Amino acid sequence: MTTSKNSTVADELVEFLNGACTPFHAVYEAKVRLKQAGYEHLSERDVWKLKPGGKYYFTRNHSTLVAFAIGKRYEAGNGFIAIGCHTDSPCPKLKPISKISKSGFLEVGVQMYGGGLWYSWFDRDLTIAGRVFVRRGESITHELVRVPRPILRVPSLAIHLNRGVNDGFKINTQTNFVPILATALKEEANKAVATKTQSSSDPPSTENGKVEESAKQNVAEDAHHSLMLQVLADELKCQPSDIINFELDVIDTQPSAIGGALEEFVFSGRLDNLCSSFCALKALIDATSENALDDEVGVRIIALFDHEEIGSDSAQGAGSPVFLDTLQRVTTQFSEGSNKRTFEQGIQRSFLVSADMAHSLHPNYSDKHDDNHQPKLHKGLVIKHNANQRYATNAATALLFREIGTRHKIPTQDFVVRNDMACGSTIGPIVASGTGIRTVDVGAPQLAMHSIREMMGVDDVDYAYQHFKAYFEDFSELDTKISVDS
Repeated sequence: MTTSKNSTVADELVEFLNGACTPFHAVYEAKVRLKQAGYEHLSERDVWKLKPGGKYYFTRNHSTLVAFAIGKRYEAGNGFIAIGCHTDSPCPKLKPISKISKSGFLEVGVQMYGGGLWYSWFDRDLTIAGRVFVRRGESITHELVRVPRPILRVPSLAIHLNRGVNDGFKINTQTNFVPILATALKEEANKAVATKTQSSSDPPSTENGKVEESAKQNVAEDAHHSLMLQVLADELKCQPSDIINFELDVIDTQPSAIGGALEEFVFSGRLDNLCSSFCALKALIDATSENALDDEVGVRIIALFDHEEIGSDSAQGAGSPVFLDTLQRVTTQFSEGSNKRTFEQGIQRSFLVSADMAHSLHPNYSDKHDDNHQPKLHKGLVIKHNANQRYATNAATALLFREIGTRHKIPTQDFVVRNDMACGSTIGPIVASGTGIRTVDVGAPQLAMHSIREMMGVDDVDYAYQHFKAYFEDFSELDTKISVDS
């Protein structure tokens, strides 16, 4: 029986998820919460002026965020207490030239990002969201956009025209997965009405009636449907000609929610991995409030990376130097006049919790799990193991993370993939191999991973938050009691 009905942490997660519809929005939502908690914004382009007890954050590409709080007893060479997550999830993304007209329909060309359960995107009320570069006077601004109403749909083919569909749903993502925006007939009717009513909104003309070059579409109408550009412009309160460029995801319009007869589940898209990101964020904020840093000798830090779903190899992914750069810059700030402790020593005193979601036992497919490793909902975070280092966990790192849970009566579980199945991976091995930091891979159990609509247990949201918070608070003291290399 679960005990966390109407969990405050799960409610907060749902609120976060409903705002964090793309990686750009997720970073924005995190920034709002960090600012409210007194964290100071930094720029990687500037010289940092850090102090003991200081709390800071920065973003890269507006889709990756690093936040850290420096213990008041921190000295160069002390450790970093880190949690790493990711902000991205599988979804369709608009192509650079998305305009498709076919069989009397206006359609939108998309690329498939990551390994999604694409069948789950059919017959859903879809819309678009992401970032847009807008010309505002003499400036070009970076702005977030989300069209709140359903404007796209990928309809299934009727069973009468595909009698074998229930024997196996197979699609060609190039030809069958093309969202419908409108019918051409209706668009032409709307254009005719708009032409008759145009007045002050018409683009400026020269004396000979030619449109000025600066007033032409910056995102050309021959690349995207003018109708879609107008929808974006309406949301941004600008003219379509002011839209310079964009990166847009196709997203579901159905909001995240607490569900189940006992209100024990979270139903949402993007639980992988925004649940981990949110719990890490909240844990960091709550573990660095008031006088929490007075006795801390290390640096408490979270890194929310973009592009994990496609391998992390980007300027803002876990494969980039962004995390290591942060550790070096912090160490350097406190290194003057001290030759006794080095950055390399600090790395060996550090620890990373690689937090990504885990596969819960599915009641209808229980044979997909190893008999002895069957994580369940409401049973706590899952420690993930793989002898071939698809996960970075080893006996020592698992012991430390489990010990923190034991201290606070927080349950943990273990997972190993079946020998006859391929194993996924996380940012854990990427960051561990790139930095040399001890790492454990963990995650909250969930069902329907990579579906447009995933689910997890409410209790596990609370367990994740509590475990991460305890980790930040206990690590420095606990690490001195566990033999590492001597």
